[in-house]
Amino acid sequence: MAFTAPVAPARPAAAASTVRMETVADLKVLAEKCNPLLKFYDPLNLSGANFWGRGEEATIGWLRHSEIKHGRIAMFAFVGFVAQANGIHFPWALNAEGVSFGDISAAGGPYEQWDALPTSAKLQIFGAIFVLEALGEKLPTHYMKGGKPGYYPSLKTQGIPHPVPFDLFDPFQLSKNASPEKKAKGLIAEINNGRLAMIGIMGFCAASKLPGSVPGLQFIKPYAGEPMGPFSEVDSALPMVTGMLDLFKQ
Repeated sequence: MAFTAPVAPARPAAAASTVRMETVADLKVLAEKCNPLLKFYDPLNLSGANFWGRGEEATIGWLRHSEIKHGRIAMFAFVGFVAQANGIHFPWALNAEGVSFGDISAAGGPYEQWDALPTSAKLQIFGAIFVLEALGEKLPTHYMKGGKPGYYPSLKTQGIPHPVPFDLFDPFQLSKNASPEKKAKGLIAEINNGRLAMIGIMGFCAASKLPGSVPGLQFIKPYAGEPMGPFSEVDSALPMVTGMLDLFKQ
């Protein structure tokens, strides 16, 4: 070994390119694109929070993803509320017991229709939501770690044990081959439409519970129940539902 030349120390491997995460400065640029008049508006200073001690960029990733996701759901909810409020429903049976969508529609407005749903139907809906939420967190790069806010993975690659003909996002592949510029413009439109839909569906909720509270929505039928209650008297056999209903009455 005395006659062996010393070995040069190995060079450390080049560090992988770091994932760029959004900052408050990026939010300000995005806000001006979404609304050049209002620009950046954060009265609660949520962008300055530190959720779960993960830092500013992870917090902004969570907020961005949450806004896009809830905006999409609100757009569905807004259209669904309008359809249900006008008596539009499927023409077939809801379950094997003979309850039809027409029976549910005849219960009243959208809130009364939800209350009239059989417990089994509500549990199936909540179960589907749970599965979709769980699959939506199985991301190549999580939105709190530099992943793209609003991205939903393909259902065809999630190991679902039966064929999935359509994905949840872009089921007909309409934006698959769109240019980056068109996708960026579409995202701005989606954010704005989602924000309007969130305001709209909460306006429906307020007008249903407090008639006359929202100007222009006097045509919304009053609702005597609890809009934020996921269950009603129909579901009293479930654990803790009776106690929840008693709290709403107080």
